[in-house]
Amino acid sequence: MTDAPIEHLIVFARWPEAGTTKTRLIPALGPEGAAHVQRRMTQHTLRITDRLARERGVHVELRYAGGDETKLTSMFGRGRRLRPQGEGDLGARLARAVHESAEAGAGRIVVIGTDCPAITVDLLARAFDALGHGDVVLGPAEDGGYYLVGVQRPHPELFEDIAWSTDRVLEETLRVTAASDLRVTQLEALPDVDRPEDLEACETELERSVTVVMPTRNEGARLAETLDVAMRHGDAEVVVADGGSSDETLDIARKRGVRIVASAPGRAVQMNAGAEAAVGGLLLFCHADTHLPDGYERLAREALRRPEAVAGAFDLALRGEGAGLRRIERGVARRSRRKQLPYGDQAIFLTRRRFRELGGFRELPIMEDYDLIQRAKRLGQVVIADGSASTSARYWRTHGTIRGTLRNQAVLLGWRLGVSPARLARWRRGP
Repeated sequence: MTDAPIEHLIVFARWPEAGTTKTRLIPALGPEGAAHVQRRMTQHTLRITDRLARERGVHVELRYAGGDETKLTSMFGRGRRLRPQGEGDLGARLARAVHESAEAGAGRIVVIGTDCPAITVDLLARAFDALGHGDVVLGPAEDGGYYLVGVQRPHPELFEDIAWSTDRVLEETLRVTAASDLRVTQLEALPDVDRPEDLEACETELERSVTVVMPTRNEGARLAETLDVAMRHGDAEVVVADGGSSDETLDIARKRGVRIVASAPGRAVQMNAGAEAAVGGLLLFCHADTHLPDGYERLAREALRRPEAVAGAFDLALRGEGAGLRRIERGVARRSRRKQLPYGDQAIFLTRRRFRELGGFRELPIMEDYDLIQRAKRLGQVVIADGSASTSARYWRTHGTIRGTLRNQAVLLGWRLGVSPARLARWRRGP
């Protein structure tokens, strides 16, 4: 029995600097807009490759042009294998990357860029599998290039004398493989994003992706389980928006490879910061003690496809035993469905476009979720998705189900009567 070949995935990326990246998009988006698209596509691609690494054990390396390790780590997260692409044209840099991976022991090597948001985990897995019975695998791009190239071992001729950045790249590469008698597998053709006319396909793909935004501050006692559930039950990007934790919160987030955004403290401020950094076109705001249901991405998308849907949330399930907790769940279900008033512990979700249209969360010390939902209702319906968000009952254990309910009702009444949010926050905390 032989050992399985070592698989290396190399991601070629450029530091998203305004004015020097995605220059063909600048006439349509401006320098900052073009750089923003580059950043989102890179983060989207890395989310896909992170999942492949977890599920298949593939060694993933990010080879960058522009920027430096400090900048790359700050934007794309710690724990990544980072190497500069080095000098030379694209062919020289590709050949070098493949050669160095082979020298490190890789038996199957795949290289991708970050310009094709339609790449999936399944497609990358099929590329590696194809190298089990062929010499070369290519992912053709619709513009005549390729978005993926893979080899069993180095074939430097694949990258020599190619007219890079033209519509002849794939054609010339196939001519080389034929002359070298290499067995080639071609994957499906996909669009990449280089020109303004490519943007619609890019946005369609990114709008389908989900980002879970999780505000934290000293949540080390419960964060690990919450992150594990989110990552086990879905494939979303997870952004931890931290408001200055001094416990193990950040270490827990780093170990799980999720993105961390530093923010001033305050749940609304933190969630806005996380939303600004998010890649996904659908934002899902999840408290650090709330466990998302299995398939939450699909459930959220389906809910927002309902007529007039603007925002949504899940049913509430409180973790714990007791008739009082079950009564609270039933009351929340009635309120959420009849009055379209879910609260933040039910994992509110909406598209990035709607979130921006609403102006995000108002930076309030309390009731930021209620305020957002009230504004959303003016634009359409707030729907409740199938599935339940399982939330810690710690508030109810501390205050009791009756006293806790009365305190919440007092806060809601005070809000409607115009009591200041700062005073309402003190009311809810209690003595």
